[in-house]
Amino acid sequence: MTKFRTTLMAATVLAALPLVAQAQPVAGLYVGAGAGVNFMQSFSAAEQSEGSGTVKARQPGFVGLGSIGWGFGNGLRAEIEGNFRNNTVKFGGEGGGGGRISTYGVMGNVFYDFNGISPMVVPYIGAGAGYAWRQAHNLHLAFDDDSWNGTGGNFAYQGIAGLAFPIAAVPGLSLTAEYRFFGVLDTTHSNNECCGENLKIKNTHTHNILLGVRYAFNAAPAALIAAPAAIAPAGKSFLVFFDWDKSTLTDRARGIIREAAATSKSTAHTRIEVNGYADTSGNPRYNQGLSMRRAQTVAAELVRNGVARGEIAIKAFGDTVLLVPTGPGVREPQNRRVEIIIR
Repeated sequence: MTKFRTTLMAATVLAALPLVAQAQPVAGLYVGAGAGVNFMQSFSAAEQSEGSGTVKARQPGFVGLGSIGWGFGNGLRAEIEGNFRNNTVKFGGEGGGGGRISTYGVMGNVFYDFNGISPMVVPYIGAGAGYAWRQAHNLHLAFDDDSWNGTGGNFAYQGIAGLAFPIAAVPGLSLTAEYRFFGVLDTTHSNNECCGENLKIKNTHTHNILLGVRYAFNAAPAALIAAPAAIAPAGKSFLVFFDWDKSTLTDRARGIIREAAATSKSTAHTRIEVNGYADTSGNPRYNQGLSMRRAQTVAAELVRNGVARGEIAIKAFGDTVLLVPTGPGVREPQNRRVEIIIR
């Protein structure tokens, strides 16, 4: 109990400090959008009878995207994305040549958010795969007078790294800043001069920098880092701790519950409170259910040790009352607990 009293003293000091809003892990449906610039790497384009040439982007191009996804409450997210890129290009060598290339893509992405690092920013990484269509706009080679239009498609892929900045005043709303590496395999485009050969554009890569916004629809209000006075009970209390994402009892936990049951039999009391809690590693709805299961397990063990069920009041607090203040998504052992209070 000495460790518990020390923790309570620390929590009392923290309670006197200004409250800091913490963003919650994305749980459930969300939408996002972003726009920025893309830098296309040099690539090769080839016509069978005329040979190939090197193509370079004239200047940074535009990139825009929109997405709809689902967060699992543990840092993982999955989404479907639609995107658009536009680049003006030129061919190397003598004679000039160039044109414009537009790229449209549909991607499936998976992300992992690193929650709990800072209340101000959530880093994340991701990867995606899908299909993209490249449309040539009056594209012509330096060594040929023919021009190509038409659309060709192939497999597309991307890697993503970004930062999300939660807006405390609007739960669920975040601003984002991202880098994306996007690639498309070879595509073939038709000759605009009726009956000529097709043009094959080789594997292309772009480096993309985007600013955006994301909104999670069922986000709970930001949790507050503070230790409420409610964790300092008037009466004798016992703490039972649990493994991560578990509501089963360890041998040590059973021993503490036996001690609590024996104390209740030898002490005049009016009621026994069994309060369940969880850490912040899951979403709030899941943590509420988990904390209730833990409280029910402890209550059942008290009854097995001779305490009348009618004397026990069960409550579940989820991740709203933290013994050790943390940010979201943190596996803190001391927050995975049930408190037995004999009043």
